[in-house]
Amino acid sequence: MKITREVKTAILVICGILLMVFTINYLKGINILKKHNRYQTQFDYNALSTASLVTIKGNTIGKIEEITYDDNTGKTIVTFVVTEDVKFSTNSKIRMYETGLMGGNALAIVPMPGKELAKDGDFLESEIEEGLITSLTKNFSGISSNLGVTLKTADSLMTNFNTLIINENEDGLKAAIAELNRTIISFREVSNAMNRLVVKNDASLTSAISNFDTLSGNLAEITTEFKQVEISKTFENLDNTLQEVNNLLASVKDGKGSLGKMLNDDQLYVNLEGASLQLEQLLQDFKLNPKRYVHFSVFGKKPKRFDAEGNIIEDEKSQPDDIHVELEHN
Repeated sequence: MKITREVKTAILVICGILLMVFTINYLKGINILKKHNRYQTQFDYNALSTASLVTIKGNTIGKIEEITYDDNTGKTIVTFVVTEDVKFSTNSKIRMYETGLMGGNALAIVPMPGKELAKDGDFLESEIEEGLITSLTKNFSGISSNLGVTLKTADSLMTNFNTLIINENEDGLKAAIAELNRTIISFREVSNAMNRLVVKNDASLTSAISNFDTLSGNLAEITTEFKQVEISKTFENLDNTLQEVNNLLASVKDGKGSLGKMLNDDQLYVNLEGASLQLEQLLQDFKLNPKRYVHFSVFGKKPKRFDAEGNIIEDEKSQPDDIHVELEHN
């Protein structure tokens, strides 16, 4: 059966959509090929985002799915998904912690002993891990008490450093400072050269930026046109086409129509095989006994006749005819 171009196009569109959905979820850290369980917890404030990770013992096992604010309790409700094969008890804690000095938080499941395992939709208790910045803020009073001693030590260090620079015997340090000065001068020359290059090619850079702006505008128009495409109508037509294909295949399978009868009736094959065998026997007999089918008579002599085994059949009467040439086909 030949597949039409419309069916091929529909199959490609469906495969593309499925691949796009799988890729988007995979980039979010969710494998749609695996089953996930959803759990909830709450915090006094929100320091998370839907891009925050969910880990257990340092391993990423899920993502935050939704963050909502409860007007009644004043709490932030966090819903997160975890792969189904990860098991932990209902006594486990959901800990919010900082992922680095530059900010950003994540959730960690802290397993606790317990007989009852957490199920899909359970609400778990939460806690907040004190980060480095928070710890420094709380202990700032203790740090400030020692700040005077630290400043005195720094002052002594700077005095010794100045003495080392001024000392005429430290030729190595002066040479290093001179080398650093030359490096800065070279860097300044390179910067000036770059400025001259930019000024020289200002027209080309302006044209390139203009072309990029035009390209961005074209991409925006293409995106707008793509949004205006009636996706629902396309899927409806695709569904109707697939339904018609299913009905056609079902009728063929049930033996309806010419194609169904040809595919399901063995008698056609048997007849074709018998006809082919007879044709092969006829050609073989024509090669071995050509006189059975083609006769040549000059004096009106009646041609000889042969039976099925190739024997000559004798006629009882001989009837002379006029002189003629006869070509007979049996």
